[in-house]
Formats: sequence, structure tokens, C-alpha cells
Amino acid sequence: MQPQLLSIMRVAIALTFSQHAVVKLLGCTSIGCIPQPFTPLWLSGIVEIMLGSMLLFGLASRSVALLLAGVTAIAYFTTQTQQDFFPYLDDGKLAVVYGFAFLYLAVAGPGPWSIDGITATKPARAA
Repeated sequence: MQPQLLSIMRVAIALTFSQHAVVKLLGCTSIGCIPQPFTPLWLSGIVEIMLGSMLLFGLASRSVALLLAGVTAIAYFTTQTQQDFFPYLDDGKLAVVYGFAFLYLAVAGPGPWSIDGITATKPARAA
């Protein structure tokens, strides 16, 4: 069941991560409601929704997961470390967990229940 659980993990991570983008774009955050278009907060919400949706369905999963690992690392080092370097003290635990989960998905792949898994070509069997 390991490959199937990998697919379930990918979906769960993508869904919870995409919720952050939806809140950024449609809901209230600690810095105010609905950001103005083309601000850094708005742009990050758009990128997170697009990449999160691609990861949810398993489309270009390895590349998307690697990009998301980079996005979460940048977000952590530009926002969280201004308070403190350690994740427990600067409330950056979730960014660290997402970053490593995305890095794992970039290496492990999306699992069989994904667009990538369905469209992958099977190697020819040796006769």
C-alpha cells in the first residue's frame, strides 16, 4: 500500500497548502483582507494556488514539488527568520514541514493515483 499512501499524502499536503493561498486571496490574514493585485502577497497566493492545484492532481509533480520546496524555503527565510532563526520560536514550524514534505515528493514522485502516474509509459518487458 506504500504507493497508494504516497498518493494520499500528496493530495493531503496539496489540499492543506492550497488553503493558505485561498485565505491569502479571498479571506482575511493577519495583515488585512484581500490583498491588492500584483502585490507580493497577492502574487504568492496566485503561485501557491496554481502550483498547489497541479500537485493536487499530480501534474508535473516532481518539478512542482521542487518549486514549492523552494517557495517555502524562501518564505521561511524572508519572513520567519526576522523574528528568530529557530522554527519553534518564530512560528515557522509549518513552513519547515511543508518544505521537507515537498522535497520528499520531488524525490519520491506523485504515486500511482495522479495524472503523472496514469500517463507514465511503462518500460517494455524483456523477452
